[in-house]
Amino acid sequence: MFQLLIAAVVVVADQITKYLMTSILLQRPGHTIPLVDGVLHFTYAENKGAAFSILQNQRWLFISLTVLVCAVIVYAVLARPNMPLMLKISLGLILGGAVGNLIDRIRLGYVVDFIDFRIINYPIFNVADSAVVIGTILFGYYVIFVSDAKKSMV
Repeated sequence: MFQLLIAAVVVVADQITKYLMTSILLQRPGHTIPLVDGVLHFTYAENKGAAFSILQNQRWLFISLTVLVCAVIVYAVLARPNMPLMLKISLGLILGGAVGNLIDRIRLGYVVDFIDFRIINYPIFNVADSAVVIGTILFGYYVIFVSDAKKSMV
């Protein structure tokens, strides 16, 4: 159940940072605070779409898909309690990030984003997004380079 602990930590961190950033940023002109001017800002944004703001205003589609993904991950965690550590960490990060953004979609109708890397013109994101991306990279690495499935293909 290590995965569920990781997921819980991600959800708590995500929701706390979103609350704090919303409280602070909505009081600022332009809803932004430069940490390193022109490079990294905290900027309040409401995302009604998916990654990179695609599929705007498809709230129920995202809620449905997220619930399905979460159910599959929880099933995998319960069905295979002795999975390798890298897989546990990756699934915990993905689950926590998915739930963090799901809470926003259900509660607010949009996801709160605030991390703004301006130097590379990257979309504004949040802690949950970061967890999903890192978890997906770890999962992909595991599947491609570590898992027994790759070894059996040789």
